[in-house]
Amino acid sequence: MEKTDEILIDRLNSNVDLINQMSHYIIASGGKRLRPLLLLLSARATNYTVTDHHTMAVVIELIHTATLLHDDVVDESTTRRGQDSANELWGNAPSVLVGDFLYSRAFEIMLEPNSMAIMRILSKATNQIAEGEVLQLLNIRNTNISQIEYFKVIEKKTACLFEAACKIGALLSDSSKKTINSLGDFGLHLGKAFQIIDDTLDYESDSTTMGKEVGDDLSEGKITLPMIYALEKTSGEENRILKNAIKTADASNIDNIVTILCSVNAFEFTRQIAKNESQKALESLKNIPESDYLSALKLLCELSLNRTS
Repeated sequence: MEKTDEILIDRLNSNVDLINQMSHYIIASGGKRLRPLLLLLSARATNYTVTDHHTMAVVIELIHTATLLHDDVVDESTTRRGQDSANELWGNAPSVLVGDFLYSRAFEIMLEPNSMAIMRILSKATNQIAEGEVLQLLNIRNTNISQIEYFKVIEKKTACLFEAACKIGALLSDSSKKTINSLGDFGLHLGKAFQIIDDTLDYESDSTTMGKEVGDDLSEGKITLPMIYALEKTSGEENRILKNAIKTADASNIDNIVTILCSVNAFEFTRQIAKNESQKALESLKNIPESDYLSALKLLCELSLNRTS
């Protein structure tokens, strides 16, 4: 990961000072680096011994970082990872344009292994992420979103980049199609579990731990699995309170809303769904040979369920 971070910082360099300032700011702000880590571990778990996995991990992180810049503009977010968001510091226009720079730099770097298969995976994933963001935008303040529609959004918005990272790791080591697909399935299910827990923590956690305000999703009009489930299980005044909060994108009554969610066991339900996805991820690895790298991939399933931020 240290080697990947070194390459990441090097590849961010631009002749335009503002690009350097903003891109280094958001990269230096931390983050879990989970997506590049998945690529590194998938490569090593399939006996990759060269160095292109570091470069491809950088591509994955650049794509992810670009989506964060764009997301914060769309969501009008003021904080990211516990500090001011880039759009809060520099404005919306620079954030969008620097996000575009990160996308284009990622596509520039992805050419280096000279693999059409890798380019195909990354191009598809980037397209799916954009589709997921648009779907989520269309669902804003809509109280009739189904669980099926929710899963369609998180698969495109989040899980597909996890899937791409794992597939590319296996591709680099010339793995069989079966192995590539197995690791891809692992990434897809892990990505779903990760996003479900993320959406649960938006109601359960606190602003210091999360690095953003509790109830941010609700204040942006986003309908996630805990709320969808609660809408299905409530009626009368409780259901009216939830629907009104969604339609007005108002999180000012968050304590009462969390109480309602708890009363119908919405968090237990969503965590069980995440656990099911995590189990599917583990089952996808059954054909991968045992190694320290495989053990690390399995551990990520546990960590994704038990994290607090």
